[in-house]
Amino acid sequence: MAKILIIEDEEHIAKGIMLNLELKGHDVVLCVDGIQGLKRFDPQEFDLLILDLMLPGMGGEKVLENIRAKDEKFPVFVLSAKDESASKVHCFNLGTDDYLSKPFNLEEFLLRVERLLKRSSWTPDAESDASITRYEFDDFWIDFKNLKAFGVDGEIDLTEQETRLLELFVKYRGEVLKRSEMLLHIGYAENSETRTLDNYIVRFRKYFEDNPKTPKLFKSVRSVGYIFENTHIKKDE
Repeated sequence: MAKILIIEDEEHIAKGIMLNLELKGHDVVLCVDGIQGLKRFDPQEFDLLILDLMLPGMGGEKVLENIRAKDEKFPVFVLSAKDESASKVHCFNLGTDDYLSKPFNLEEFLLRVERLLKRSSWTPDAESDASITRYEFDDFWIDFKNLKAFGVDGEIDLTEQETRLLELFVKYRGEVLKRSEMLLHIGYAENSETRTLDNYIVRFRKYFEDNPKTPKLFKSVRSVGYIFENTHIKKDE
């Protein structure tokens, strides 16, 4: 069971997601405006924030800015009627962990919630991948904290989505990842264009493969998804 804070002023949406989260066994607290929600927010008390953008009192983007000033890692899930790419990119730049446009599929919403809760529940100890800020393999490295990498052609500035996807590959290295899971993890609908995900893989192969046309690290699994086959990991001291 997790404790979830919802900041949402649309009553029918708030009641619907509260009911479904409670049916999953979670403890849910609702605030209906941005100022009230920001005052109620406590990273020590809650496990996840579900945040609307168009709020009375204080807009969701301002709430997100304030939360990130207090806590850089607390999981935040934005729900918004704003479906424009610019809004999504802006929220990811502000530090949201996921973004879903209204109206949304309930099953997809619940899946994304569980994924965020799973990520936030990782225990950072000496043997846990959650403590990894840097991943080294062959002559390359990925700096997840600073969104940097070093590949075939030198240093790389990674986007937020690239970093999140690489984190997923490292976390589940040696395991096949489904396309739908990967798309949801970086904030896309699971039925997004096939090329959306393929374009990320093309970039990763260009970054890290000696021969991108015959990849040894980022391999395709026909009709399923992809697998990252490197199994060596070295944590940054």
